[in-house]
Amino acid sequence: MSGRVVYAVMTFGGFLGIGSHGHPIPWEKLKYDTQLGGYRTDITQEQLTDAPVVSGDEKDWWDRSHEQDLDDHWKVPPYLGW
Repeated sequence: MSGRVVYAVMTFGGFLGIGSHGHPIPWEKLKYDTQLGGYRTDITQEQLTDAPVVSGDEKDWWDRSHEQDLDDHWKVPPYLGW
């Protein structure tokens, strides 16, 4: 409702969307690099491998316990803009 982006879902693995995994990444972990023309992050492979996965199911985003798992994993404060 605030218009603030909290998480960006990055998809990894798979082929043509089959077998891929969507990982919500905190927006604050992404920094735009004008020379690269894209985003950089300091996220490690281990952090990503252990990160919570979301399905394409919209109900994932209405589950506050799921949101808490994300915040705990990434060690970010909860977003209380709802």
